[in-house]
Amino acid sequence: MTPFTENVIEIIRNIPEGKVMTYGQIARLAGSPRAARQVVRILHSMSKKHRLPWHRVINVKGQIALQEDQAYNEQVLSLEAEGVEIGLGGLVDLDKYQWEP
Repeated sequence: MTPFTENVIEIIRNIPEGKVMTYGQIARLAGSPRAARQVVRILHSMSKKHRLPWHRVINVKGQIALQEDQAYNEQVLSLEAEGVEIGLGGLVDLDKYQWEP
């Protein structure tokens, strides 16, 4: 596992309940500001193995980026269960819910 991947996993693992981070924000903190797509790949391939709170990661616009209905609904329900309000189009208020470690 690369140091970048390890950093991404650690950052995601530490996102507190009721907070979100963006893919790009995680990439930047992990040491590679232009690697947001790599964060997506890491989430997709390692969330189950590392029990990552994948639902706390959204896009830079504050939206849930998942297109598949079941995964989208699972993310919405998981965030709402933690007290995160989801607006129209899967929009999350980053000013209110974004975590800045």
